[in-house]
Amino acid sequence: GLRLMFIRDLVLACRIGVYHHERFGDQRVQINAVLGVREAAEPNGDRLAAVVCYDRIASAIRRVAAAEHVNLVETLAERIAEVCLDDPRVAVARVRVEKLDLYADAAGAGVEIERWNRIRQRNPLGGG
Repeated sequence: GLRLMFIRDLVLACRIGVYHHERFGDQRVQINAVLGVREAAEPNGDRLAAVVCYDRIASAIRRVAAAEHVNLVETLAERIAEVCLDDPRVAVARVRVEKLDLYADAAGAGVEIERWNRIRQRNPLGGG
């Protein structure tokens, strides 16, 4: 089976943007990650080691966002998906990155990507 694990609406300050004025301070971004996790054949036995730990995923996302200036939300999303897929149990990662303060008349603007781990399976998150 497949279990969907998620981190929702994680708001972080990061250095992101291509424009001159974006290089001198942090911007708020909101990150959402939904991971399709392959379930083991046997029950997890109520053990943390048997599941993908959302605390570890959230910490990895924070490290990626804090690491260095990036120009594009697309780049940040790719890097986040990459660290999520480091765990071989994660079959698919859907990552959304939104800049929250870009437009006064919009809640956010950004990108959502979906990346698969080595073994391609039917898309558990919908859409093909």
